[in-house]
Amino acid sequence: MNESYIKMEDLSVGYNGKALIHDICIDIKKGEIVTLIGPNGAGKSTILKSITRQLKLIGGSVSIAERSLSALTHRELSLQMAVVLTERMRPELMTCHDIVATGRYPYTGRLGILTLEDEQKVDAAMAAVHADDLGNRDFNAISDGQRQRVLLARAICQEPDIIVLDEPTSFLDIRHKLELLSILRGMAKEKQITVVMSLHEIDLAQKISDKIICVKGDHIAHYGRPEDIFSEEAIRELYEIDNGYFDPVYGSLELPRCEGAPKVLVLSACGTGIPVYRRLQKADIPFAAGPLYTNDLDYQLARLLAVEVIEEEPFNPISDTAFTRCQQLIQECAYVIDCGVKIGPCNTRITEIIEYAKKTGKYTPHVEI
Repeated sequence: MNESYIKMEDLSVGYNGKALIHDICIDIKKGEIVTLIGPNGAGKSTILKSITRQLKLIGGSVSIAERSLSALTHRELSLQMAVVLTERMRPELMTCHDIVATGRYPYTGRLGILTLEDEQKVDAAMAAVHADDLGNRDFNAISDGQRQRVLLARAICQEPDIIVLDEPTSFLDIRHKLELLSILRGMAKEKQITVVMSLHEIDLAQKISDKIICVKGDHIAHYGRPEDIFSEEAIRELYEIDNGYFDPVYGSLELPRCEGAPKVLVLSACGTGIPVYRRLQKADIPFAAGPLYTNDLDYQLARLLAVEVIEEEPFNPISDTAFTRCQQLIQECAYVIDCGVKIGPCNTRITEIIEYAKKTGKYTPHVEI
């Protein structure tokens, strides 16, 4: 399906009639997972509250399935959209089952009496987020992470076409973060439910989202597929990172490299050097790495953490230039760590580099840092 399901045209959002972000023009397709990222205070929650009609639009329009958001009645909107925001609910004398059951209210009569079918859907929603053991617990007496799961169950119970979530993983441990996002992915892909959410964990946003909205300043900085958005430069600019790096290959945040002349030369390949790079960085020991082919696993991290990387083009023999530079570094460094490089037809000169390091007395296959 290529048609727009949620459409924002020239949208301006803000508070008290004052636009904080303007000229938002975004199309979202049915069944897509769209994630807002950006620094704290950028306006991600303001956008979400505006498209859920909790804030009045300052300008422009939002439509759902070609119907204007403003034209939908409260019941029509609640049948179509479920919302999980960060504000903490403090309901009095309500169990977790009671909270989840409120997701069925758009389907009940004025008295809000649930049928047997409604109760079954409440139980199924709680089971889907592994919260069925919380049913009789006081909602105010459970942990933040448990609350988040209960609120997601309420949204699932509502059987919406759209779920809007503001930082749904904030209070969850790693296991439950992954679990929650897996549930959302299943809902989007199996039931064609459209998910719009904000996340602080950009590594998870990169992995789960179909589209990314980058919010910064008074406008949308970028909008597109994760593979187009998550470049080192774009993330650095979005978050104004000057004290580390974002690695788009692994989706990881890295602390800045240790500065100074390299004290160690690391010989590695195929991921064998990564734990050594991290140990050296933790010990604040500047190091050089190589020779490394630019398509090697180790190269991707070494280029961020190493003071110097001796590069080589993939599938080529190690050049005289790279070989000579390795010899120079061996002379300058205190020792050489061999992480267990496998020797093949292209990198046979690694053997010569190792022999040279052994002659200098600086070679070690193992080191405690």
